[in-house]
Amino acid sequence: MAEEFTPQYSFTDDRLNELKQLFPEAFEDGVFNLNTLKELIGEYSTDSSVKEHFGLNWMGKQDARRIAAKAPTGTLKPCPGEGVNEDSTENIFIEGENLEVLKILRKSYMSKIKMIYIDPPYNTGNDFIYNDTFADSTEDYLRKTGEKSDEGLLVSNPKSSGKYHANWLSFMYPRLRLAKDLLKEDGVIYISIDDNELDNLKKICDEIYGEENYRGTIIRCTGTRMGSGNTKISSELDYALIYTKTEKFRFSGLPMELKDLKIYDLEDEKGRYLLRSLRRTGGENRREDRPSMFYPVISPDKEEVFPIAPEGWESRWVCSEDTYKKLLKEGEIEWKKVTKKGIGKWQVYQKHYLGEATKFASNLWNDIEGNKKATRELNEIFDGIKYFDHPKPVDFLKRIINISNVNNDDLILDFFSGSASTGHAAFELESKHVNFILIQLPEICNEKTNAYRDGYLKISDIGKERLKRISSKLKKGFKVYKQNTSTIYKWQEFVPDQDGALPDLFNNLELAYKTPLQDGVITQDFITEVILQEGFPLTSEQVEVVSGIFKITHEWVPYTLYVTMLYSFKDTDFGKLDLQHTDHFVCLDKAFEGNDSLKQQFDNQCKLFTI
Repeated sequence: MAEEFTPQYSFTDDRLNELKQLFPEAFEDGVFNLNTLKELIGEYSTDSSVKEHFGLNWMGKQDARRIAAKAPTGTLKPCPGEGVNEDSTENIFIEGENLEVLKILRKSYMSKIKMIYIDPPYNTGNDFIYNDTFADSTEDYLRKTGEKSDEGLLVSNPKSSGKYHANWLSFMYPRLRLAKDLLKEDGVIYISIDDNELDNLKKICDEIYGEENYRGTIIRCTGTRMGSGNTKISSELDYALIYTKTEKFRFSGLPMELKDLKIYDLEDEKGRYLLRSLRRTGGENRREDRPSMFYPVISPDKEEVFPIAPEGWESRWVCSEDTYKKLLKEGEIEWKKVTKKGIGKWQVYQKHYLGEATKFASNLWNDIEGNKKATRELNEIFDGIKYFDHPKPVDFLKRIINISNVNNDDLILDFFSGSASTGHAAFELESKHVNFILIQLPEICNEKTNAYRDGYLKISDIGKERLKRISSKLKKGFKVYKQNTSTIYKWQEFVPDQDGALPDLFNNLELAYKTPLQDGVITQDFITEVILQEGFPLTSEQVEVVSGIFKITHEWVPYTLYVTMLYSFKDTDFGKLDLQHTDHFVCLDKAFEGNDSLKQQFDNQCKLFTI
């Protein structure tokens, strides 16, 4: 039987399904029994009557969790002509409120993002945060786009506010929660911050991502002194917290620099190499820790040599005996006689060849030029004119991508994209091809700025223009989408205070049955909403197989989707359709025009959804 096409997204259902897979016994007659779950997890359960527990709590935390779990109310509208090389790119720039956009993307990009970088408001007291009273409502968001009052897109968060930290935490929590859902199992997120909220940010990330998935904090020298006076020391440091979704993530090494290559000061027929002692050093490397790595090796004097520390205790070698024999056979073991206090003793070393050697990144990044250079670089793109304050250095972002084990065609995300520095960095990568999704609020520029004067009315306009100019030089491209209300009439929000009294509500309900789609909806708008509801990514292949009927496929989705907004199938030739039982077919119910036999035929051939 044909089904009604309804909003497919449900955060709550997804979570309940995960619990059902882990604890099926806790579901009784389709209802989740919390007491049964407590019995199943035993000692790991917390008594809800106990109010004291370790963690970060604030006024509004429950609301922040609720906001994260609430379904989106809108969709994305493609904006052809606003990007560059749109037919040959998988890079995406989205103009919208990032929490709502993350929810819209969630079904299609669940566990598909390799790396996320964000540079959110730092909560210095002068920053603005997004007004999450409208983050759940695309209709409300669109009404307020362009306003500059406290009821508009942004609200101030002064330190004088009694909920100064709480407001910022409530703002960050749901976005970080949604970001985790989007990360691949071996994915990683970097969050730039200063010391105003560094501690609090780490606490909520420990809760969301797990303390065991904290991978360190990058300390970056900005070259710009922030703060002045004699009440607090000025800071020239910026931080980036690193968290992964699971333990599967591994960092990549960085390319060697000239100063690093100097230590490879030996050479043989295999190339340049350095020597490292075969004996483990340090008190934690004792024989009892790895007994199989304590064995004798034969010196050039035919004497047995054991891994004995200078202090006399038994250490161990760096490898097993079988591995040592293999290295010896391949000529990668070298002996040297070291003389101490007139006594010569043989020391054994392993050769480490340069080859494609890399080095691990440390947490101190003081070798990348700071914010002043980033500003100069951005100004140069715009012919020497300053349009944006405090952009992130492109070299900093390129290094983040390079250490994140990002491979060709992996997807990275920045949902506070600002001037689009992350997209710029992805464009400039030489060793790999990386696709990106950037999300930026259409925040209105101050009317007194150069940007506003020159026609860049919104921050998102600056980001798009930057990508256009870089694209023209590097032959790259991107597509543009904007957050918008649903194309489907009956999915529209109705607010009596704004839309009229109760009789108008009944009129709207009646129209919903007569008019399936909003006025002015074009085919591509409708297709975009359907593919997102069905869990297909924005870059899915679309082919018009029959006039007005589009076939949608993508490797991430195990079935084929057919979409059409035809109002009638009267003159449609279905001969070219090769429908399978697993295929989904989404169309308007009125397209069958009372032809129940045709409707039944479709329903027998595939999964039919009607609007």
